[in-house]
Formats: sequence, C-alpha cells, structure tokens
Amino acid sequence: MSNIYQFSVQNNKNETVELNKFSDKVLLIVNTASNCGFTPQYQGLQTLHDTFHDKGFEVLAFPCNQFKKQESGSNEEIQQFCDLRFNIKFPLFNKVDVNGTNAEPLFSYLKQQAPGILGSKSIKWNFTKFLVNRQGEVIKRYAPTTKPEDIRSDIEKLLTI
Repeated sequence: MSNIYQFSVQNNKNETVELNKFSDKVLLIVNTASNCGFTPQYQGLQTLHDTFHDKGFEVLAFPCNQFKKQESGSNEEIQQFCDLRFNIKFPLFNKVDVNGTNAEPLFSYLKQQAPGILGSKSIKWNFTKFLVNRQGEVIKRYAPTTKPEDIRSDIEKLLTI
C-alpha cells in the first residue's frame, strides 16, 4: 500500500469510514485516552483543528485502552467526555489496539511508514501522533510528549505545498 486512503476504519458509531474520504487533506492521526497525563492535549488538538480545518486539515482520534487501561469507557462515554471537557469537533473513531496481533491495520501501516526512536515499530504510549500529507503519505511520527502546538509549523508547511 502506498498511502492511507486504501484503509477503512470504524467511527465511534460503528460506521465504516473509508479514509479516501479525507483525500487531499492534511491529517494528524492520534491514539488517545481519557485518563492519561497527556489527555489535556485534546485541547491542543482542538485548537489545531479550529485553526486549520478550513484550509484542509483534519485530526483523527482513535481511543486506545492498551496503556494502563487509561481508556476504559464505551464509545458513547468517550464522546461525552470529549464533548464536555474539550468540546472537540474532530472525528472520534472506534476504540482500537495500536500494538499486538489485534492492532488496527491502519496503525500497523502508520508504524511501518514512520518508525519510532531507533526504528521501533511499537507505539509506546497514548497520544502518539502521525502527520499525513494530502497524498495520504505518512510524513512524520511524534512522541506522546510532543504537544500539538509544537506540530503547528509542520502542518502549515504541508498545507501550503
């Protein structure tokens, strides 16, 4: 596969979403959790969404419960938490595994295209982020400690290309 547009995923209402729906957009794909020290990054993700959405940018959030069970809620509970706490406007998807034999195929692809430190393929924690260009190519992987605002200039560059 040469880009992410060949994948389909389930949104948080269990509807199939073809990622080619996002063709010609710059994407930031993030594995998220509601009970993590990095959870306040939802606010920064929403700020990026607000700033760049009209220019062709989308945040795609995939809740994950693989790291210390920090996302134990149902899809509905996760949506309510995000709405009440952060008033998010970007799409939430079905809770997924990002590592292991049951890993969501999209995340297996993302990890293959943008390995972590020292070539590591596994995702180490919640709020690992993958930046994807308008052609659906994975450009960069960001550690959970990278704040959304620190990705702003990389997003701006891709939006102006």
